Amino acid sequence: MSDSVQHALEVIKRGTDEVLVESELAQKLARAEQSGKPLRIKLGLDPTAPDLHLGHTVVLNKMRQLQDLGHTVIFLIGDFTSMIGDPSGRNITRPPLSREQIEQNAKTYFAQASLVLDASKTEIRYNSEWCDQLGARGMIELSSRYTVARILEREDFTKRFKAGTPISVHELLYPLMQGYDSVALRSDLELGGTDQKFNLLVGRELQKDYGQEPQCILTMPLLEGLDGVEKMSKSKGNYVAITEPANTMFGKLMSISDPMMWRYYELLSFRSLSEIAQFKREVEEGRNPRDIKVLLAQEIVARFHSQAAAESALEDFERRARGGIPDEVAEVAVAGAPIGIGQLLKQAGLCASTSEALRMVDQGGVRIDGNVIADKALKIEAGSFVLQVGKRKFARVNLS
Repeated sequence: MSDSVQHALEVIKRGTDEVLVESELAQKLARAEQSGKPLRIKLGLDPTAPDLHLGHTVVLNKMRQLQDLGHTVIFLIGDFTSMIGDPSGRNITRPPLSREQIEQNAKTYFAQASLVLDASKTEIRYNSEWCDQLGARGMIELSSRYTVARILEREDFTKRFKAGTPISVHELLYPLMQGYDSVALRSDLELGGTDQKFNLLVGRELQKDYGQEPQCILTMPLLEGLDGVEKMSKSKGNYVAITEPANTMFGKLMSISDPMMWRYYELLSFRSLSEIAQFKREVEEGRNPRDIKVLLAQEIVARFHSQAAAESALEDFERRARGGIPDEVAEVAVAGAPIGIGQLLKQAGLCASTSEALRMVDQGGVRIDGNVIADKALKIEAGSFVLQVGKRKFARVNLS
């Protein structure tokens, strides 16, 4: 194995969960080096939501590293498979998206992914190119290449089957369709989250069945969300979108727990492993973990905005921590003065309900122009003021 192949393997393996099969990947890398023909590396994402978040960038960062090593990166938008709905990790049938929803979401996907990938060196494809052409005859022929028993070996299907939870026939087709993407693209390496391992393996098996050399597989860990429990997901509200304003992104990253900070460093930071290990030693020796978290938040904000935006976000965060009002506050017009504080908070969009608003008053979490509000029966007269809930929610209210 040459030094360059050894180096490539080290880069590829950093932060990964599993490489299947590493010896095969080393052979592919060596062959690519000798022939000058880059590997074809595939990442498929279904446009089930319009925004990408930091959880998506764990695998996108790895794709960028592979681009920098000189290989061909294929960003595959699953516009066909989105209509099935990926059942991975779910205990109920995922509602299929309409063609209109898929097209709307897909419009922004590659633009956002290009904040991580080198767009000029990325091949963008849609799996409807070959899936639509299969037709009924082709779908039946594809289905004949895999057994129901093999499909039901997948953990989530097994659990649902044993529990008597319905499994729709179209869900059984999803792993086959994702695997067929690898055949259509003649993929050498496919990346995905750990929850995609079964689907990625189906791709290997189908390639063998179609007479192709099987792809290698690289699974990446799933990034936990801001709650530190569930995987990052927009539907769970524990996410950091990569297009969020710099101040919002910074504040969210500073909200993660100190232990979770190291997980984010491992999966998101571009700092060297030795530098991260040094940070850990410093914290063990008494350095405030907040200092290290600030460095992480600034690194991420600078990546998606700028270094100047990262510095400004830190200033804004510290101003809020001192009870100050941030520079950028959304303006809201509310009518009906005089109005109860609970109703005002709800209409200003700072609380989901009046009951939640009154709980926040009870907890001392509501301020008007920096002054804490303690009276739940308070009625607010007409005027303009800054309304605050907790540390991060502000609105400049014009009440009439």
